[in-house]
Amino acid sequence: MAATPTRPLAVAVLVKQVPRLDELRLGPDNRLSRAGVDHEMNPYCRRAVAAGVAAARETGGSCTVVTLGPPGAEDCLREAVAWGADQGVLVTDPAFAGSDTLATARALAAALDRLGPFDLVLCGRNSVDADTGQLPAQVAELLDLPMAAGVRELTLARDAVQVHCEHDDGFLDAELALPALLTCAERLTDPAKVPPEGRAAVPADRIRRLTAADLGPGPWGEAASPTAVEEIRAAETERWNLRYGGDRDEVRCVVSLLACHEAFGQDPAAHRAPLPASRIASGTVAVLAEPGRPTATRDLLGAAARLADRVAVLTTEPLDPAEAGSWGADLVVPITGAEAEQDVAAAVTAWCLDHAPWAVLAPSTMWGREVTGRAAARLGAGLAADAVEIEADRRGLVCWKPAFSGALLAAVTFRSAIQLATVRSGVLPAAPPRAATARQEPELRVTPRGRITVTRRTRDDDLDTLARARVVVAVGAGVAPEEYPLLQPLLDVLDAELAATRKVTDRGWQPRARQIGITGRSVAPRLFVAIGTSGRFNHLVGARGADFILAVNNDPAAPVFEAADVGLVADWREAVPHLVEAIRSARATAAVPAGI
Repeated sequence: MAATPTRPLAVAVLVKQVPRLDELRLGPDNRLSRAGVDHEMNPYCRRAVAAGVAAARETGGSCTVVTLGPPGAEDCLREAVAWGADQGVLVTDPAFAGSDTLATARALAAALDRLGPFDLVLCGRNSVDADTGQLPAQVAELLDLPMAAGVRELTLARDAVQVHCEHDDGFLDAELALPALLTCAERLTDPAKVPPEGRAAVPADRIRRLTAADLGPGPWGEAASPTAVEEIRAAETERWNLRYGGDRDEVRCVVSLLACHEAFGQDPAAHRAPLPASRIASGTVAVLAEPGRPTATRDLLGAAARLADRVAVLTTEPLDPAEAGSWGADLVVPITGAEAEQDVAAAVTAWCLDHAPWAVLAPSTMWGREVTGRAAARLGAGLAADAVEIEADRRGLVCWKPAFSGALLAAVTFRSAIQLATVRSGVLPAAPPRAATARQEPELRVTPRGRITVTRRTRDDDLDTLARARVVVAVGAGVAPEEYPLLQPLLDVLDAELAATRKVTDRGWQPRARQIGITGRSVAPRLFVAIGTSGRFNHLVGARGADFILAVNNDPAAPVFEAADVGLVADWREAVPHLVEAIRSARATAAVPAGI
C-alpha cells in the first residue's frame, strides 16, 4: 500500500466470522450442524483488517473493526485489535437473528452511521461460507458511497484513492473520491492472523457492543429480510477412492472404468431445450446485460423466456433487436450515460420502479453483484447470489445456490414483490435461437455520479471458459510452466480446459481466473483431472461439483487420492502419455462416446 498522508483517515473495517469449512457436517435433519465446529475470521476479511490497520498507521488516523454476530464473534474483533486496530465493535442482539444480506447490510450501515463518519470502509471480497459477495454493494448503496471491488493495490491520497482491482477474468484501474468503500482481494496484503494467546490479551475496554436499540427502531433480523432459505441439501458426491498404478495396462483399466460411466462428457447440444411457447408465470422478467459478455446475456435471456411471458433486456452497449429476440427477449432497453456500476444500478432501480418486473436476472460477476446489490438495497428487494438453478412456483422465484464452497445447496425464496438473482456462468441450459425480433424501447438516460473514474479495464481470460468446460485438467506447482506442452495431447483428446492451484496463479503461471479453490473458483465439470497437486482441502473444495475426479500423483499418501474417484500413483510425465493412448484407443473402439 502506498500513501501520501496529508490528513488522518478514519477507517472502518467490516468483518465476518465463518465456520471452518473442513469441519462442516450435516445433522440427521439435513441441516448444518454447528456443534463442535470451530470458527475463524473470514480469509478475505483478514486482508481487510491488515489493510485498514496499515492505512490508519500511514495516515495517522484510526481503524475501527465492526462485525455483526453472536457473542462468540467477539473473537474476530479481539484478533483485529491485537493486530493493531484501535477498537472493535460487536453488533449483537437476538433481534438480528435470521438476517439475510440486506438486513445485515442495514444493521451494519446503521452502525457505521452511529460510529462515523469514516473516510474509508474496507470489506473482504466475499465470505467463504455463503459466498454472496453482495453485502458490500448493499452497504455502499445504503451509505451512498462509491465502491471498488477486488482491490489488489491501492494508493491513498488526501481526498481520493487509486486502486488496481482483480475481477473475474481481468483487471480494473480506477480512482474514487473519498469517502469510499473497497473490497479486498486475497493478494492485496498478507492476512491479519494472531494466535489465541494474543487475542486473549486484548483489554475488555477495547471492545464495545451495539444492540438493536442502539441502532434505531428497525425492523431488524428476519422481519427485515426479503429472502429466506427454505431447504438445504447436501451437494457432496461420494467418491470411489480407487487407486491404480501408472503402467499402460492399469491406465487402460482406469479409462475403461470412466468411459463406462460416461465420465468423459457428452455433446452439450444434446441438452438444448427449445424456448417454450407458453411461459411458467405472467408478468415481466428483466435481464441485465453485462458489457462484453454476450454468452451470459444469451443464457439469461433463455432462462427468463422460460419463466415469464415478457422479457426485457437492459443493456449499456448496443444490442441488435433481432439478435436479442432470437435469444428470448421481447424488449430491448438501452441505458445511456452510465459510467460505472453505481450509475447502472440507478438506471435499473428507476426502470424497476416504473415497470414492476417480478424478477431481475444478472450474471454472477463482480459487475452483476454490484449492480444487483445496489438495486436491491434501493428497492428493498430480495437478492439471491450465484444461483446454479432457477425455477418458479406459486411462491415466485426459487434459486438454488451453493454454500460452504459447494458442500451444500440452499433453496432461496423471496418475500419481496421484485426478486433479484445473479446466476453462475455456464449452469443454464443453452437454447436454440427462435425466430423473433425484440421491440426497441426508448433510451433510459442516467446522470453519472462522477465519484469513480475508471481509467482502464482489461481481461486476460474468459470467465465462461472453465464454467462451460466438460473436462477440466488442474495442475499444481508440481507441473512447471515449461512442461505445459506435455499436457497438450491430453487436453486435446479430452477437449479439456486447463485450471490451476493458488500456488500456480500466485507465481503468474496461469491467470487468476483459472484458480480453483476457496479463494478461487468452483467448477462442476463432468470430469476433473488433478495433476501434480497434493490435493489440499483449500484447492479441491472448488472441485466438489465435479461428477468424477481423476488424480495423478507419485506419492501414494497424497491427500488428493482421498478426494478422487480414481487415482493413478505414478509420475504424471509417464502416466499422461498412457492416458492419451488409452482414450484414443477407446474412442476408436467406441468405448468412449464420440465428442469427448
